[in-house]
Amino acid sequence: MYGKFAGLYDPFMKDVDYDRWAEYIASFLPEGSLRIADCACGTGEITLRLARRGHILTGVDISEDMLRVASEKARKAALKIPFICQDMAKLTLHRPQDAIVCACDGVNYLDSAEDVSEFFGAAYNALKPRGMLLFDISSKYKLEKVLDCNTFAEDEVDRAYIWKNCYDPESRLISMELSFYEKQGDMYRRFEEKHIQRAHDGAELIRAMEEAGFDARAYGFLTKESPKEDDLRIQFIGRKRA
Repeated sequence: MYGKFAGLYDPFMKDVDYDRWAEYIASFLPEGSLRIADCACGTGEITLRLARRGHILTGVDISEDMLRVASEKARKAALKIPFICQDMAKLTLHRPQDAIVCACDGVNYLDSAEDVSEFFGAAYNALKPRGMLLFDISSKYKLEKVLDCNTFAEDEVDRAYIWKNCYDPESRLISMELSFYEKQGDMYRRFEEKHIQRAHDGAELIRAMEEAGFDARAYGFLTKESPKEDDLRIQFIGRKRA
């Protein structure tokens, strides 16, 4: 996953309001310069924005290709951000963090309750006392009611994609089959990727966070209100118990 797609990820995500997203995440954080690990950081859009706010960032992702893009962005922005290729479920950092962030579906890619619990445990161990864990998910409603059996496409001058989805209610896994077309000279290069995400139940995530040692809450995305049944994205905030 996120191999050749890494080079096309940002153009296809150009309409995402990362400024607002980073501001929303920052609104939960205490004041001052914090040491923050950004898990599933992808191409670093949130990572760089938090670093520009004066925080000390470490980017973590399982895709070397995505990290190459993120690292190049940081270099061009004159930001000293280390990027680590690591499975976030097995997160291991050299220094305790004030906060761990995971934005844009990173936890959806943890496709079992065991992987989720492993990530929460690793995050707990990587945080300072009273440190914070902040992550969002695409909701079960979104995966089951919006994406399932639907095909999405985007066609631009030099690139295009077709995105097909199939949700299995028994396993709560959604299979996303993506075909990409990138113009090279007078021809187009085609490549494919398959992504699997899990529709996590919000109450189950809160319970798993609490079992891992966090005081936890959930919010409707970009709000400070409780999630609604038809919210497409849900934000979770956990604070490590003293």
